[in-house]
Amino acid sequence: MSAGFQRARRPEQVEARRRAILAVAGELLAERPVADISLRELSCRVGLAKSNVIRYFDSREAIFLEVLDSAWTAWLDDLEEALGEPGPAEPGFAREERIAGTIAATLTGRRVLCELLSSMAPVLERNIPEEFARSFKRRATANTERLGELVRARVPELPPSAARHFARGVVVLVSGSWPAANPTAAVAAAEPGAAPEFGLAEGLTNLLAGLVARQG
Repeated sequence: MSAGFQRARRPEQVEARRRAILAVAGELLAERPVADISLRELSCRVGLAKSNVIRYFDSREAIFLEVLDSAWTAWLDDLEEALGEPGPAEPGFAREERIAGTIAATLTGRRVLCELLSSMAPVLERNIPEEFARSFKRRATANTERLGELVRARVPELPPSAARHFARGVVVLVSGSWPAANPTAAVAAAEPGAAPEFGLAEGLTNLLAGLVARQG
């Protein structure tokens, strides 16, 4: 442990320590997939023993779920700006194609967010206590609801249930497409050039256009 890293006692010290741990987790995610990052490595990078890191977070998985929540909300902030103000009707499904394309483009540039979304249900939610799970799921639901509201503001004929369905579909498509487009080194070596592109735009367009068409 770093000699200068004393145990935090005051609330502001605890919060500073938590922010430091999350910042290191983000740095590691920029280097490699979450599955390749151990709690030991993260602790060493921070300058703390594993047992001390657990004083601030319930588990390795809880750390990365916190990073996911921050990345998710930051993306939604940027997406709202990228979508712009709601506009007039457009011919055909041009509006749906534009909205879906904007969502896809903004997600494609956020590797950490896509990596964590694809690991959320199968990996990260498997080793967290009930209280933290309850808190995280509330935040995840709020993020999904916000995405649905952003889309519905621009596609007002969508009922709230359809907008929520689309928002959940975005998460499902990312979760399925990201691992396939980013195979492990062994799979990439075994099948060079076989990994599909991380192409979300067409799938999101079809989903959104289909939901709109069903309202007609």
